[in-house]
Amino acid sequence: MGLPVYFMLQMRILYLILQKYNIPPLKDTAKHQGLRNQLVSVLQEKGITDRNVLDAIKKIPRHLFLNSSFEDYAYQDKAFPIGAGQTISQPYTVAFQSQLLEIKKDHKVLEIGTGSGYQTAVLYLMGAKVYSVERQNELFKQTSALLPKLGIRPKHLTFGDGYKGLPNFGPFDSIIVTAGAPFIPQPLMAQLKIGGRLVIPLGDDVQVMTLLIRKNETQFEKHELGEFRFVPLLEDKN
Repeated sequence: MGLPVYFMLQMRILYLILQKYNIPPLKDTAKHQGLRNQLVSVLQEKGITDRNVLDAIKKIPRHLFLNSSFEDYAYQDKAFPIGAGQTISQPYTVAFQSQLLEIKKDHKVLEIGTGSGYQTAVLYLMGAKVYSVERQNELFKQTSALLPKLGIRPKHLTFGDGYKGLPNFGPFDSIIVTAGAPFIPQPLMAQLKIGGRLVIPLGDDVQVMTLLIRKNETQFEKHELGEFRFVPLLEDKN
């Protein structure tokens, strides 16, 4: 018996979406799981101790967030290009920033720079309610199509200017910036709850990972936590 016409049409539409946004088939194997287990061991050796972070990375199929040509290398602790001049951060960087946030279940977290959606997925599996902003339209469309297929459902995913944050949804328990910034945008500081934590890499060619903890309406406690390399945080939408 032949397949119903509407079913064949749906499959054709899905195929075209996968092709257009370069989304690989959603295939996750025991081999991939074994590689994730090895990656978690590497992260533990590098000092990542937050069990929620490690458990999230152990579950998320990172290879599905990359171009299929990088699949064999997806679980190495390396960054890779993802299009639009952007990168998916190395797993250690993702884990390090996530650990600094000290996320509790149902925390409202603002992510500046959705990118591939991998960091978004980590935050989501850690129990956060994720609000994410991406300024590259190409990546926004690609990630918006991919995340639901993996069961990752942020509270709000938008195409916009990360420097402005999301004032209509704040304040936030935590804010994470996944691109290098020359300064801390004032709107992001304003959208952070008292007691909240803002993690942002500051600098030009090399960035210093910076943690701000909001003590009261006007005071922030600042910690500098080592050098990293990120693509630049740019203003306005693409």
